[in-house]
Amino acid sequence: MPNRTVLITGASGEIGQALIKSLSGNEFTTLVTVDLKELPEELSGKSKHFVGNLLNKDLLSGLEEEYNFNMIYHLAAVLSTTAEHDPLLAHQVNTCSTIDLLEIAARQSREQSQPVKFLFPSSIAVYGLPDLKTKNRITTIKESEWTNPTTMYGCSKLYCEKVGNYYSEYYHQLADTEPVRLDFRALRFPGIISAFTIPSGGTSDFGPEMIHYAAQGKPYDCFVREDVRIPFMVMPDAVRSLELLAEAPMENLQTRIYNVTSFSFSAQDFKDLAQNSFPGSEIYFKPDPKRQAIVDSWPADVDDSAARNDWNWQPEYNLQDACQEYLLKNISNLYNL
Repeated sequence: MPNRTVLITGASGEIGQALIKSLSGNEFTTLVTVDLKELPEELSGKSKHFVGNLLNKDLLSGLEEEYNFNMIYHLAAVLSTTAEHDPLLAHQVNTCSTIDLLEIAARQSREQSQPVKFLFPSSIAVYGLPDLKTKNRITTIKESEWTNPTTMYGCSKLYCEKVGNYYSEYYHQLADTEPVRLDFRALRFPGIISAFTIPSGGTSDFGPEMIHYAAQGKPYDCFVREDVRIPFMVMPDAVRSLELLAEAPMENLQTRIYNVTSFSFSAQDFKDLAQNSFPGSEIYFKPDPKRQAIVDSWPADVDDSAARNDWNWQPEYNLQDACQEYLLKNISNLYNL
């Protein structure tokens, strides 16, 4: 296997840390990582890590000069709830930094005479259902349906999907010769559940937050109604889906944007799981109107048949395994229960 250099942005986040652990085991892969903060101590030495802001042009220029990337996992983003508090920052981080990195990937694709693969985590936030009646009527949503986001996070993700497709299919289309273009691929993730880190800033975080709080014996005020239902997957499946899509032959892909999911779960389901597993858990539903409106616009489930057909996507964790073997077992170990 030839050597390859992989860039991971947002490397200190949940997906970034899991991806580093997975990719660092390959002796032919050089990892370069970027985040606003240092990596956790257990990941020290597994990559060449840069602490910095992707809005810093000098940082990006330095990376481009020093490394020839074969693959970029662009994970850095301002998440949904945080983005609503500061939409301008969300636009700058989620959109401007993505275009800057696409430009680097485009230039290096031409210089290397082969496409740089650009993996982009999108989100179910790109969907926007008009009301609960519509949400309850529609069981699953395909990639081409209801893409009417109601948040800055969703808008930025949808825009970056479109721009990524542009850089892959049309960039420099007026050139005299056919250019070598980058290879953009995106996954629309559902809520992602991690047993090892408490998430923050995401509107889908009510589920994992609830379990983490219950395990620690802390009361939890859930910011959505008990009947809220959205799709989820656990962190190992999220990372595996990114890697599977990255390695899929281009000729097998019918699109560059794919839904992936594992199971659909409600806030009440999470409460039942928490109280059955950690008796005495204090969980209360105190919906925040703004965050409630966001999840009400998201689908209860998505159709990921395209990913299953094109690159054999199949979650390893079904609902029972996700709850018992991954979430509860690991959270119990995390808090020495």
